[in-house]
Amino acid sequence: MSIRPVKQLSAASPTLEGAGVKLHRAFGFHNPSLLDPFLLFDDFRNEHPEDYKAGFPWHPHRGIETITYVLSGSVDHGDSLGNEGTLGAGDVQWMTAGSGIMHQEMPKGDPNGRMHGFQLWANLPSSLKMTSPRYQDIKGKDIEELIDDDGTRIKVIVGDYLGKKGPVDGIAADPVYLDVWVPPGRKKTLPVDTYANAFAYIFEGSGIFADASKPFGVLTEKEIAGEEVHIRDMSGDRTLVVFDTGDSITVQAGDHGIRFLLVSGRPIKEPVAWHGPIVMNTREELMTAMRDLQGGTFIKEGADFK
Repeated sequence: MSIRPVKQLSAASPTLEGAGVKLHRAFGFHNPSLLDPFLLFDDFRNEHPEDYKAGFPWHPHRGIETITYVLSGSVDHGDSLGNEGTLGAGDVQWMTAGSGIMHQEMPKGDPNGRMHGFQLWANLPSSLKMTSPRYQDIKGKDIEELIDDDGTRIKVIVGDYLGKKGPVDGIAADPVYLDVWVPPGRKKTLPVDTYANAFAYIFEGSGIFADASKPFGVLTEKEIAGEEVHIRDMSGDRTLVVFDTGDSITVQAGDHGIRFLLVSGRPIKEPVAWHGPIVMNTREELMTAMRDLQGGTFIKEGADFK
């Protein structure tokens, strides 16, 4: 067993998006090769409706897939294919923009005004950049959950994991997307595809991601302090953890446990030409997309959005 070392730790940055939604961006727009095939990850968490109610009005996408996971509140959505609906707590939306789609997402809080969810962008390979747009809603009740004897809980949102298959499929990047809760004081080792890029995003509690290959038990204070066990600093809420190569990750939960998303996918390894919500392979393709958008020919299938 080869434990993946931690390559990078960083805090998600406050960002304004849409019509003025306050969110935190864990990564995006700077180095598309860092977590290839993933391009961007946003945490839209707010307790005050004025910070999110303006939402994300109609906007274009081409060349990518988006995965939206809602934890609290809801998101009303619609697109140029004629799809519309509401994502509630625990629900997932998967959208393949492909050749072009117009899309809107309007968040609403729970009875206490709280809103929390995540959006992940996955790149499409050149062969699928201009594929037909597709869309799917998944209800939280249809997401399988693994519960270990030690109290660890793992929701399999996308991909195959220990015999459980997430309900979202057909994503070109073929990722594994898990929602993981490890109880206080527990140490847990989770397998990861050796050939995939992988990251964790912590959104509750805290913990330590260890570099040492000790898959069982609990790290003692002596081990944590000792040079023979290489660890990274205690990581908490809104922390992005980028892993190096290996076939598993190990986490030591803090005093209040730790909850994080663990996401992995095999890199596409293609050039990226990126402008806002449009991601192509070359500058020429990107300019074509912009001309299509300006000339009213961006949408190849679905309703007439000009």
